[in-house]
This record gives sequence, structure tokens and C-alpha cells, in this order.
Amino acid sequence: MSPDLWMLLAFAGLLISGVPVAFSLGLAGAVGILAGLPPAMLATLGTNTYNSIAKYPLIAIPLFILTGLIFERSGVALRLVRFAQALIGPRHGGLALVAVLVCMIMGGMSGSGPADAAAVAMVMLPSMTKAGYPKPFSATLIAASASTAILIPPSVALILYSIVVPGVDLRALFAAGLFPGILAGLALLVPALLVSRHYGWEGGTPVEGAERLRVGDTFKQALPALFAPVLILGGLRSGLFTPTEAAVVAVAYGAVIGLFVTREIGLKDLWGLFGEAAVISGVVMMIIALAGIFAWAGTMLGTFRDMAQWIIALTDNGVLLLILIMLAVLVAGMLLDAISIYLILMPILIPVMQHFEWNPVWFGILLAMNIAIGQFTPPVAVNLMVTTEVAKIRLEQTVGWALLFVVAMAGALALVALFPEIALWLPRVLGYNVG
Repeated sequence: MSPDLWMLLAFAGLLISGVPVAFSLGLAGAVGILAGLPPAMLATLGTNTYNSIAKYPLIAIPLFILTGLIFERSGVALRLVRFAQALIGPRHGGLALVAVLVCMIMGGMSGSGPADAAAVAMVMLPSMTKAGYPKPFSATLIAASASTAILIPPSVALILYSIVVPGVDLRALFAAGLFPGILAGLALLVPALLVSRHYGWEGGTPVEGAERLRVGDTFKQALPALFAPVLILGGLRSGLFTPTEAAVVAVAYGAVIGLFVTREIGLKDLWGLFGEAAVISGVVMMIIALAGIFAWAGTMLGTFRDMAQWIIALTDNGVLLLILIMLAVLVAGMLLDAISIYLILMPILIPVMQHFEWNPVWFGILLAMNIAIGQFTPPVAVNLMVTTEVAKIRLEQTVGWALLFVVAMAGALALVALFPEIALWLPRVLGYNVG
């Protein structure tokens, strides 16, 4: 059996046996080195793990994670919900519309689907339940809507993609993700409104407390939250700061809002959030670091090159191959997190992308949309795990609703695949390099 096959089988076996992804990647890489390279090459393990994370743009990941946590605990989600409720008013599907809109706005602050899902679910689920929405529907809708955080800038996944794929401008990726993210949110909203009207949920009667909400008052309360995406994207467009510096600005802005505007967190709470962000970031960085061993072994053994050539040899039809890749990534998204998918698949897919001359920015957005679908598709469904925990229901109760929203977002994915300018128009207009 060839060394690269030993490595791939070791990785699959470790995953199936329940070993965490990070350690599965590192151990499988070590197996590949032992099977096909001189044992002395094991001395490179430390260097490879360090080189994988010693990259300046990666600083943005823990900072955006911290930003999401600060905004989540600062009462921002509640203020956004009140503003959206006052703006939309009582109607069939009104709270469903509120949930989708708030998830999209929160996604423009945190860049993390699970954090987005947790913040919105804690605020929206009680109101939606009182208005007649079944908990499985509400939990699934919020989980699906929160997945747009992987597209709407700033996105932790797109930061990693810009590092893994050489020559891709992160600013172009951020700009390219905006319209597909909005399109994905609208795609989820259509079936949500149709189903709400069909079953008569909410019934056009005011929800508790809605009669006291005034648009002007709630807008003033929500304004600091609404300004956050404008600050981040405006600063990037003007050249005032780089994407990594934007993460620092976002943390500082969130801290000011939480400490002095909403006053729902104190210095002691902020210190606790630093620790929580460090733990989450540590998990992410562990995956990236140990994936460096797997990537180095796969490159030295020629595993990635051989797999890329095998994929290219499947068909000369680029459209058919793109469909097959999207289906494979969709399945991977049901089982793995976005970071692991990028680190495992991109060394294989980069040669395929170059062979068929697919635009790297557009291709990155397609991958992100696929991974977003996986975030609310069982069996793993990280976003759905968060919302079902908040709703106190079983994951299997949401499967039917999840399939409905998978079809809806798959339609948005198909539109972006058929019309690349949906993703590429904005970065072109802003003058970014789109490849």
C-alpha cells in the first residue's frame, strides 16, 4: 500500500473512531511521513506546526471571535430585534423576517455562525414560541440564517481561504461575499414567509410588548450595532486600515459599546470574554497548526498532486466537475467545520481550480456557501446544535425543516454559480484585484 494511501486511511480511521479533527490531521501526517519519508523527517513536526500559524493575517481570527462575543453579551442582538420588530410590525411571518435580518446584521459583526446563532436564538426563540411558531422551525430558521455569517464580511472562513490560496485579496473576498450573503438570506426568507402564512403562525396579532415599540426609539438604541458593519467595511474600502487592523478596531468599538453605551458588560466581564475568546481561538489555531503537518506530508508525498490529477481526469467538462466538487464539499460540510474543510481540500482543489481557470474569488465564495449549508444540515450541523440546545429540543426534530432551507440556499448557490458577477461585481467596482 502506498504511503499517501496509508496517510489518508489513517486520517479517515482516526476521524471515524472519534479523534478530534486537529489530532487526526497531525497524526495522519506523521503516519504519512513514517510510511514514505525518512524517519528523520519527523524532526520537521515542530517547524511545520509553527509555520502554519506564524502568519500575520491569522491575528484577525481571534480578534473577530472576541468581537462576536462582546457584541453577543452587550445586548446588541436584543436591540436589533426590537428595531426590526418595530420596523416590520405584526404580520404573518413577521418574526421570521426579524430573525433572518438580525442574523445577517449580527453576521456582519462576528464572522462566526455559531456565535451568531447563539445570540439571536436566546433573544428570538421565546418571542417566536409565544407567537405560535414551533420550536423546531424557529431553531432551524435561526441556525440557517446564522450560516450567512460565513459569507457576510467579516468572515473567519474567508480569512483562512485568503491564506490558503496564494494571491487572493482578502478585501476582494469580503466584498464578494456581501451580495451572495444577502441573496442566501433572501432565499431562506421566502420559504419561511410562505410556511408562516400557510400555517397561520403569528396571525398578524401583535407579539407581547410590540405595541410599545416605536421605530424612532428602537432605531436610536440599535444605531451603535448598525454602525459596526459600516465602520469595518468603510474602513477597509477607504484604506484607513487593513483587514487585520479592522479586527482590532472592531474589538475596540465593541468594548466601547458594551462598557459605555449599553452598559451590559463591565471590565470584569470583558476579562472573562478575553479568556473565552482565547479558548475558542486556541481550538481553531490547534486545527490550523496540526493541519500543517498533514499538508506538508501530503505535498512531499505527492498525495495532493495525484488526487488533483485524478479529479481533473474524471471529465473535461468543467461545469460537471464543478457540480461534483460542490456536492463533495456539501457532504464534507455536514461532517466537518469550515476551517478543517479549507485546510484539507484546498491543496487538492487549487490545481483543479487553476486547470479550469476558475476565478479564485468566485470559487472561494461558492465553497463558503456550500459550507454554510453544512452548518445547519445534520448530522453535525454546528449552528443547529447551538439553537436546539437553546430551544431544549432534539436535533432530529429539525431534519424536515433543515431540508427545506437546504433546498432554498442551494438555489442561491446555483444562482451565484451561474452568474459569477453576483459575487464579483462589487469587488470590481471597489477596485480590488479579483484574479
